Amino acid sequence: MIDGRRGHKNAPPDEEAQASPAVVVDEADEATSGVTDSPAPSGSGFVRILNGISPRLVAHGVTADHVTVVGMLVAALTGVMIGLGHLYLAVALVTFGGLMDTLDGAVAKAAGTSSKRGAFFDSVSDRIADMFVFGGLAWYFAAGPGHDPKLALLPFAILGVSNTISYERAKGELLGYEAKGGLMERAERLIVVGLALLVHIVMVPILWVLLGLCVITACQRFFKVWRQATVVADADDTALAASGSRPISGRRPARVESRWRTWRDASGAPDRRRRRVAVASRARSRRREQPLSIRLRQAFANEREGSRTPTRTLARSGRARTERRRQGAESSFRRRLGSGR
Repeated sequence: MIDGRRGHKNAPPDEEAQASPAVVVDEADEATSGVTDSPAPSGSGFVRILNGISPRLVAHGVTADHVTVVGMLVAALTGVMIGLGHLYLAVALVTFGGLMDTLDGAVAKAAGTSSKRGAFFDSVSDRIADMFVFGGLAWYFAAGPGHDPKLALLPFAILGVSNTISYERAKGELLGYEAKGGLMERAERLIVVGLALLVHIVMVPILWVLLGLCVITACQRFFKVWRQATVVADADDTALAASGSRPISGRRPARVESRWRTWRDASGAPDRRRRRVAVASRARSRRREQPLSIRLRQAFANEREGSRTPTRTLARSGRARTERRRQGAESSFRRRLGSGR
């Protein structure tokens, strides 16, 4: 559909899609609500046409995924036609692509195959379709005769702001806030793009106006979600204050100590020697707890290598330190571990 949904309940949040398990309403005009779960307005000729076409397509084995793929291919062809400069043909293709975006939801409803998977696929296809259309506009400005190549950045700017609008709604509804609405939703953006292609003499001013309206829409959605989140945060702080706890805003950030900082502070402490003695004492205790057979094997290995385990008196003297430096780092490390190997 026009906002990337095939009307069903309990759909996951995505770009330009509603995440709440309530009845889903399309972002487009209410005239397209016949393909959603919301009741269609009586006397809507467009809805009656869709309800008449979709059962026939289902009877011929056409699924909603097929319609979505066709709409994506039409969008790709639209981008090619725009890039080649066939703007009137591109207007017809934009109209046909909008029909495909609306028809896939009606086909899914008629076939009873509405699902989260289909809604996800439809939303992703809408983002790809936008990429094709605005990419074709960028190519038209970059390679078309009589245009400033710098104008190619204008369609990309509109595409970027449009994706921001979609993301704000998806993220806001994922967090449980109302995030839809604004001046330029996807249906309105496509209508303005079709108007710019139709009246291509003033295409650049129309696109600049579209960019400004998209920025306003992004700001509207941002502040809408921001106000809701602020009200919820203030309510949580008030509840914590009433319960006697410290509000979230008054908490101090926790201090995370790294292993390196802990080791550095411990090594520079005044009682460093006492800690080293304690570590050596625990190492000797572990060696004493070893079975007798292992200790005898280590002693015999030391005798074969011509080395002796230093006594406590020898370890505390300068002679023992000279002995360790002379024998090398490997032998010293092995003696500290008490392996003797």
